[in-house]
Amino acid sequence: MENPSVSTEITQETKIQLANRLFFRLYQCANMLHKTGSRAVQEEGLTTQQWAVLGALSRPKAQNGMSIGDLAEYLMVSRQNLAGLVGRMERDGHVTIAQDERDRRSRLVMMTETGRHVWQTLALPKIHTYYDHVLADFSVNDTVHALHYLLKILENMKKLDEGNNPSEDE
Repeated sequence: MENPSVSTEITQETKIQLANRLFFRLYQCANMLHKTGSRAVQEEGLTTQQWAVLGALSRPKAQNGMSIGDLAEYLMVSRQNLAGLVGRMERDGHVTIAQDERDRRSRLVMMTETGRHVWQTLALPKIHTYYDHVLADFSVNDTVHALHYLLKILENMKKLDEGNNPSEDE
């Protein structure tokens, strides 16, 4: 008869080892996304962070702009990190920052015509090629499953973040 405590220890140790490998691979993927993704759009003067901002602002929901806070929340970055990034993008003519007419305390980030051209005409075709290369040996099912599991991890991370960290504004 198997000793239940030994079985539990092996299972817990295995879970820890697998979790360590999974999170290390996520870390590596994030670093490689930044490196290879930025290379894919560097001719347009973009980085992966700027690509994410333009992507967020290109959505129909954001056609009238997004507040700095909403954009930071959507991209899951701090307002401080986003402020510097958006400032550089404004300097480069990709976005503009204006006061929100509905809430004078809030500022809206909006894509400029130049930013829209860079996004739609120059960057998107290269981004789509990048996706094709990175996911070349993925079936549609593989992609759906990967997305499903990443979303589960993300939701659990959000719960952890909401439960344990005070607001950045405090």
